[in-house]
Amino acid sequence: MKDWWQATFPKGRQSVVITDVKGYPVQIAYGEKGEGKPLILLHGMGSWSYNWRHSVEPLSKYYRVICFDAKGFGFSEKPLSRREHNGHQVIEFKRIIQALCDEPAVIVAESLGGLVALALAQENPQLIGRLVVVNVPVFAEQLPHWSMFLLAQMPLEIMQTIDSLRLTYLFAPLFREVMAIERRRVLFDPSILTQEDIYWITYPFTELPGTIAKVAEELQIAAREIENWQANKPNMLTKIQNKLSAIKCPTLVLWGEQDSWFPTSHGEKLHQCIPNSKLQILSNCRHDASSGASKVLNAAIIEFLQDTNF
Repeated sequence: MKDWWQATFPKGRQSVVITDVKGYPVQIAYGEKGEGKPLILLHGMGSWSYNWRHSVEPLSKYYRVICFDAKGFGFSEKPLSRREHNGHQVIEFKRIIQALCDEPAVIVAESLGGLVALALAQENPQLIGRLVVVNVPVFAEQLPHWSMFLLAQMPLEIMQTIDSLRLTYLFAPLFREVMAIERRRVLFDPSILTQEDIYWITYPFTELPGTIAKVAEELQIAAREIENWQANKPNMLTKIQNKLSAIKCPTLVLWGEQDSWFPTSHGEKLHQCIPNSKLQILSNCRHDASSGASKVLNAAIIEFLQDTNF
């Protein structure tokens, strides 16, 4: 099967080294296509750049599209010896933008990536020219899926052992089948998920050791955040919620009408909290908008950027 990076980006998979929150160098995988102002695509929890496979080509006709894997995901480095701290994604995202862009960028971010983007827009507004967020867990009251809850409860040592023994590689056919079932549940039309899609969606889990452990670690951080939010203890969710009105750049909030993870009422509330924002509900769309509603998603992004003269 042809390498997705090579098939999608003129220079294939590239890498940039940034420093993480603790000052360690980390290698980040990315690809880019097109010319003009930078437009960065940020994936959600457990995903990687492949989730934007239907957006790179259409958006690259107008912008310099940059698609990267967050630390611990996809083809980016997975430092297993260091435990993560809440908020590390925001700082690392900032440093990725600074390394790859010399002007404010369009940020298009989905699910957990949207939460990271909102925090960045609050803390470093000079880096963002326009913001597009899709199905964001900014008002989430629980982890939306049983597998996420399960991984969040598992000791990291067990997940690291699973990784070191390459159990997902040994049971790759079964793992792919289970993952396919779950991914189809977040698509309005499950039939659009091809065997090639399943292969690439699961590739980091079966072929790149460390992926499961890092995803589990991120889910544990998310679970603690929700628990602290519910207990009125200091947490990043509340901080982001309380500062939404500070986001000044033109913002487009996109939400799947049939998203069973986070209801459209969350999108409406987010739109009301961000002064210079527009809300668009995506029909025939569940949680995975970048894969399941790519045509209307891309059209909405392009129209928004043209309307706001970016």
